Amino acid sequence: MTHQQRRRALSAVAATAALIAGALAAAPYATAVPSGPAVPFGSHQIPYAEGTLKPSGSQESIDRQVIDKYKAWKAAFVKQNCGNGWYETLSPDADHPYVEEGQGYGMVVSALMAGADNDARKIFDGMVKYVLAHPSSNNSGLLAAEQDKSCKSVDGSDSATDGDLDVAYGLLLADKQWGSSGTYDYKSLAVKHINAIKKSEVNPTTHLMLLGDWSTSGESHYWISRSSDWMTDHFRAFKSATGDGTWDTVRAAHQKLISSQQAKYASATGLLADFVVNTNSTPKPAPGKVLESANDGDYGWNACRDAWRIGADAVTGGDADSLASARKLNGWIKGKTGGDPNKIVTGYHLNGSAFEGGKDMAFTAPFAVAALTDPGSQAWLDVLWSKLAASPVDPKLYYGASVQLQSMIVASGNYWVPQGS
Repeated sequence: MTHQQRRRALSAVAATAALIAGALAAAPYATAVPSGPAVPFGSHQIPYAEGTLKPSGSQESIDRQVIDKYKAWKAAFVKQNCGNGWYETLSPDADHPYVEEGQGYGMVVSALMAGADNDARKIFDGMVKYVLAHPSSNNSGLLAAEQDKSCKSVDGSDSATDGDLDVAYGLLLADKQWGSSGTYDYKSLAVKHINAIKKSEVNPTTHLMLLGDWSTSGESHYWISRSSDWMTDHFRAFKSATGDGTWDTVRAAHQKLISSQQAKYASATGLLADFVVNTNSTPKPAPGKVLESANDGDYGWNACRDAWRIGADAVTGGDADSLASARKLNGWIKGKTGGDPNKIVTGYHLNGSAFEGGKDMAFTAPFAVAALTDPGSQAWLDVLWSKLAASPVDPKLYYGASVQLQSMIVASGNYWVPQGS
């Protein structure tokens, strides 16, 4: 999704989650659980890496705050506006009402919130039906990037990589939650989507993510990659699901690029650029506009998600590279703001100077995930968490609200990476 596009009975869950968690403690990755999801929200079956922080307060209270945010997000953005049994994630602040990134967010969130929302599987299946009805014109195994108010694909019907990564990841979560013997074979659909991503959205030379299936060899963006597509935890899950060693290579390539870009271009901040160019030779931040704006080489409306994505991999896997990268980001923003999350703004040059002064949850929330990785950042995490929990969902701002909710899911200890067959 481009920068232009975004201008623009629950009270019983703790007891229910505990009951299901106890029954499943010996097999948290069961593939078929007739009584409910295998990893219900709030069960905290799958621990984070040793040393990971969590917000202060009771776990029940923290989980309740996430559920409250989810309810508001769902009310604002989860819709059935086009019939056909579809569920869609609405994006009122985008160029089009429905964008691929939003459908990916919706699938991941629905699968993770199972156990807190009795309708989670129904919603998820409606989203799967929507995805299958909107294939990319270039690779039918991928999702078309944009739909109009009638849910008709527009603007060429090609794909956007970040959305496809989350669609595939959501399907893997669903397979672990509910098994694949229902209306949809989630596992088979996931593997098909993963293989389509490999074919059309991974540069076979650099092993880095392309911008979409429209960027092919010889196309002017072929040696450009978007930092918010570098979802290293997803690549772990893809390797586990497929057994394909390509995903180890892809993961390693992205981690190397993250570390080298931080060291070479943002040694004081750890910030990454929205877009990196020359990936086939000497990768560097975009020198100006290469796709969206003059700030394509800065930490803007794409890269703002990086602290969340890198931090999620760090806390779920304990990987040393991801931990180091997340800690660089955390240390810088904590110092930059003097520990005041209200001072986080909507755009930074890689040296840490701000080029915009706005405020948006898309920039603020991800830093809560990065804060989890630093044992010395408890007070900072707590003020960030309080900010996220107290900030209402704006029904006009799907993007910031979606990043806010997903960052809270991770920070609360309710995120997990699907592993195993």
